Amino acid sequence: MARMNQPYAAWVVGLLEIHGNDRVCEVGFGPGVGIQLLAQSANYVAGIDPSLEMLSQAAVRNAKALESGQVDLRIGTADRLPFENNTFDKVLSINSMQMWPDATAGIAEIWRVMKPGATIGLGFTAHSGQTRNRMVERLTVAGFVNARVVETEGAFCALAVKR
Repeated sequence: MARMNQPYAAWVVGLLEIHGNDRVCEVGFGPGVGIQLLAQSANYVAGIDPSLEMLSQAAVRNAKALESGQVDLRIGTADRLPFENNTFDKVLSINSMQMWPDATAGIAEIWRVMKPGATIGLGFTAHSGQTRNRMVERLTVAGFVNARVVETEGAFCALAVKR
């Protein structure tokens, strides 16, 4: 899983244009490959995932950043993010939205924890089972602006900004 998703995680992280002072959250961090990439650029990286096994793998992969406090990994689901309103400059999720208990509630929660002007990136590989259809509409209905879908070989990413 880590090897397969790493190129796509790097692609989505690149689309988000992470800066040194950014506070970033990954929803559904899996084995922590995206967290590891984010920690190379962002000031603070939080992650949430419902799996204890994924938390364990991500913790090993990001041990130094966890120890320093740069990374914060938690157990939970997208529809109940354990973060304050207006906390993050960027939020991403890769190949996890299709597994959220309630995707509409998850997108609303992400909107809640994002700062005004923050960017969301929802990335999906061809193997995720997710379709591009209605992604722009879903984000727009949730209150995001400038929603668009960007494609690369074998993947796509829905990007939008919190107004």
